[in-house]
Amino acid sequence: MSRWLIRLVAFTAGAQILFITSATPSECDWNRVDLRGDWGTATFQVEVADTPDVRTVGLMYREILPKRNGMLFIFDAPRPVSFWMKNTLIPLDILFFDQRGVLTKKKDRAPPLSTASIAGGNSVLSVLEINGGLAELYGIKLGTEIRHPSISNSQSAWKCESAY
Repeated sequence: MSRWLIRLVAFTAGAQILFITSATPSECDWNRVDLRGDWGTATFQVEVADTPDVRTVGLMYREILPKRNGMLFIFDAPRPVSFWMKNTLIPLDILFFDQRGVLTKKKDRAPPLSTASIAGGNSVLSVLEINGGLAELYGIKLGTEIRHPSISNSQSAWKCESAY
């Protein structure tokens, strides 16, 4: 292969990587959530639980959850919610967000298989479950903002920039 062709391929690959990298942060995707706070930012690939049947099962019976993955529970309107870990085999951090997409309560390292109720508050619009210990590792704390297309409304603290 000639040097010119090698440079062209390298330049093209670099341009594609630059394009992908620069385009990703400003766009919203249904299967991704972004978190931000004075601690920094984090992105998680998520499964969305937006129906009663899917919310009921959640992450039950899973033996593993990849580090940057989670489940986003979305409710039709803000409401009181509580979770438990019955039939959940892995420890989880449970993050409760209000209608503005602001973290108002969290439970770190909820123990597997527990039937203890974990109350999220009276006005919860969405809940993010991630691997236990990640909230502490990243420094995620109350006041953190979440970005997701389901939370992009006029009151959102962090709106999606692209129309969904």
